[in-house]
Parts: sequence; structure tokens; C-alpha cells
Amino acid sequence: VQLQASGGGLVQAGGSLRLSCAASGRTFTRYTMAWFRQAPGKEREFVGAIRWSGISTYYADSVKGRFTISRDNAKNTVFLQMNSLKPEDTAVYYCAATGGGLITVSTVNYWGKGTQVTVSS
Repeated sequence: VQLQASGGGLVQAGGSLRLSCAASGRTFTRYTMAWFRQAPGKEREFVGAIRWSGISTYYADSVKGRFTISRDNAKNTVFLQMNSLKPEDTAVYYCAATGGGLITVSTVNYWGKGTQVTVSS
């Protein structure tokens, strides 16, 4: 699976961005899709994930209620809608695919190149 993330940019606090991740290669629907992020000097952390059906979603506490993950299996694309952005959301955001039940950095099978999100105060 090849993953290509896009949609990052510079936004003011309180603003919104929508990230997209286009997948190609092996069957997209087999995988749970996730977003992780990594801020300078910090470890990569889980942001959100969505199971193949699109019904089950999971979020980090820090983004719950502000971020929404969705997927379009017909277009092999996963999205991350980010609202009410805060300066602490500034990071490189990575799209990921995992075939396992547990969704962590170590269980990811495929990583996309990151997209920078910068939130100014």
C-alpha cells in the first residue's frame, strides 16, 4: 500500500484544515486507517483511526470533539477534518495503514510521507 497525504498548511488558532490520504496498491479496505502526528522533539503519537467499515472510529483524548476521521473506500481515501485548531496541534501529520487490531506506532504496516500542519496563535 502506498499512501500520499495532503492538505496541510498554516492556519490561525481556531481555524480548520482537512487532511486527505490517498491509498494505492493492495486492497485498501483490508486495513484500518489512522493518523499520527509528530511535533518537533516529541515522539510520534496517535491521533485517530477508522476501521475498514467506517463505523468504528477512535481518537486521542487531545483531539476528541475537534477532529473527525472518515474514509471513502470507493476512492481509497481517508480524511481527517480538524476544527478548532490549537497551537499545540502543530506537527507533521502522517497517514498510516494497519492490519492489526491494536493501533500503535509499532503495529503500523504502511506509512505515508507526512504533511506539515502549523497553527499560529
